[in-house]
Amino acid sequence: MTLPAPGAPARRSATLLVGMSIGEAVRRDELLRTAASHRASIAFLQQADPSLSAELTRLADAGTETVVVIGVRLAASGPGQSWLRRIAAHWWRERAGHRPELLVATRLADSPDAVPAVAAVTKAITGEEPGLTSAAWEDVPGHRHQVLVCRGPRCAAQGAEEGLRALVQKLTEHGLGDDDVLVTQTGCQFPCNQAPVVSVQPDDVWYGRIDPAVAGRIVTEHLADGRPVESHRLPRHRS
Repeated sequence: MTLPAPGAPARRSATLLVGMSIGEAVRRDELLRTAASHRASIAFLQQADPSLSAELTRLADAGTETVVVIGVRLAASGPGQSWLRRIAAHWWRERAGHRPELLVATRLADSPDAVPAVAAVTKAITGEEPGLTSAAWEDVPGHRHQVLVCRGPRCAAQGAEEGLRALVQKLTEHGLGDDDVLVTQTGCQFPCNQAPVVSVQPDDVWYGRIDPAVAGRIVTEHLADGRPVESHRLPRHRS
């Protein structure tokens, strides 16, 4: 829900749509249109502003008594719903002063049309949820390769999301998980004329004009068999 104008009585409840990944940050206008149709505000779990914590603080400072938090994931991949609860619970525990009741949807909305159904099933934050640390997250992962998928403005406009979907699907088909290949979405990687761009580390191999077919070849030929895809490899000039 939208907040009242300054000086008007605070609304008792608000709805907050939270973009879960960089994909929603890229599609901010779509998230804003969806929020407007539900009289909701927006926030992002990562890589964009306002953050979930900042928007919850704004709502709490305005005197909102109940906030319904709905995670939205429109992109190929991103954090699971459990992270939405972790971050919301961390904010709730750390909040000084008025704390609204937080009701978090139990699943993510994967399209604008799914928001009403997802919002119908929520679970309250109690403060007993897991924190932001875990023994499993103490060490640097042991993956062989890290694939950096550019989601800058030009890459996003020219099909980076479709390439990412194909990359993730092909990795799954080959049984390559995070312990083998860590896929990370990034901001601009700069050779924008070659968009969409992907780089593979520690091999220091850069690829340009990545479509779903090329993304599949990168997995099959480079990540699985160790042979870079020369037809789409970009020259690497060191200063």
